[in-house]
Amino acid sequence: MDAPSWQDTQHGGKIRVARWLVEVVGEGNQFTKAAMREAFPGIAQIDRRMRDLRDVGWVILTSREDPGLNSNEHRFMKQGEPVWVPGKGKAKPNSSLTATQRSDVMKSDDYLCRSCGVGAGERYGDSPGTAQLDIARRQVKLADGATNTQLVTECNRCRVGNRGGEADLTVLLKRVDTLGLVERKVLAQWLEADQRTYSVLEKLWGMYRTLPAEAREVVKQAIRGES
Repeated sequence: MDAPSWQDTQHGGKIRVARWLVEVVGEGNQFTKAAMREAFPGIAQIDRRMRDLRDVGWVILTSREDPGLNSNEHRFMKQGEPVWVPGKGKAKPNSSLTATQRSDVMKSDDYLCRSCGVGAGERYGDSPGTAQLDIARRQVKLADGATNTQLVTECNRCRVGNRGGEADLTVLLKRVDTLGLVERKVLAQWLEADQRTYSVLEKLWGMYRTLPAEAREVVKQAIRGES
């Protein structure tokens, strides 16, 4: 089936705005709400039709996910299901979460992004803007080879970067099996505390690695007992 033109009025708003994003905007480019409304002057709630595309895999960012955007701008990052193809573009049943489900997931994740560790409202150290937490669906490959979808807390930036990613539990468990007794005890302590603790040696190593070459040589001499 040939893809219809975004200007073909025989199709509904959802299909037309999808085609407009593909034909006019293009993946990776930004657009304004005003430009979209101007392109569809006769379609009510065109903003809502555009948002509906997110339910079927279309990645359309707002200023919350992309600090480089203004409040009236969006960025079309990736095309999802071709909603103009019959049978495609239907939202999955029970795709939305209840407020209780969202709260339970965030509570179990200590209200932290499970990808980068940032908390809600905290600033990113390497970019402007503050973190906003949301719930992501992550594909997890289990030890028996099956794959299921699990919920996890992620910040707005990591959700964009991790779309389509899969966690392989099999690989992790295999590596755990290779650990010695002492390593297992250390890892168990980290898991119980839900954070990594650093030994004195690890902290000293981290400090040493930040030094310029001349200063590092002084430390080497001190360790060797040289004056």
